[in-house]
Amino acid sequence: MLTRIDDLLNKIKALESELVDELQKQHEEFLYQIHQRRVYFEERIVLQHQQHVVRLFSYIIHAPLKHILTAPFIWACLMPALALDITVSLYQAVCFPVYGIPKVRRQDYLVFDRQYLNYLNLIEKLNCAFCSYFNGLIAYIQEIGARTEQFWCPIKHAQRLKNLHSRYYKFVDFGDAEAYRNKLSQVRKDFIE
Repeated sequence: MLTRIDDLLNKIKALESELVDELQKQHEEFLYQIHQRRVYFEERIVLQHQQHVVRLFSYIIHAPLKHILTAPFIWACLMPALALDITVSLYQAVCFPVYGIPKVRRQDYLVFDRQYLNYLNLIEKLNCAFCSYFNGLIAYIQEIGARTEQFWCPIKHAQRLKNLHSRYYKFVDFGDAEAYRNKLSQVRKDFIE
């Protein structure tokens, strides 16, 4: 029997699928194709892109001072992010097989493709790589955390959350002690999307 929550989740999944389909139409509009994770634009689009690049010297000279002064603080986040990445990846590699939790695939979360945009200069491409890494890493870690929480403490919160992770809908209701005890072993094994 489908509950109201199951119905809403099915609608969300359908909308997400529709959104991905709509976003993929960009392939047609901007004339590119993807082969083995590499992006290829038609030659005329590459030439158009090259006309819009801001040369490196001009980019630096015209950069607002506040951007230049804050850049070191942004890039200082890289070392802790790398350490976190290594730690969480090692945790997943060691612990997930022990618990029977399917591993999270990095490549599903860390996507680097903006270097194929010929209208970006070197600094813009480096900044895009940083943002892709950092935001992809956070999503990757969130999924590892979500699967961990599903295994160890699959209980919904009493308070409203701003964002729900991918596994939250499988959790038992807050305060439902009977469901927690009866469903814990089942929820711990339910990693099917």
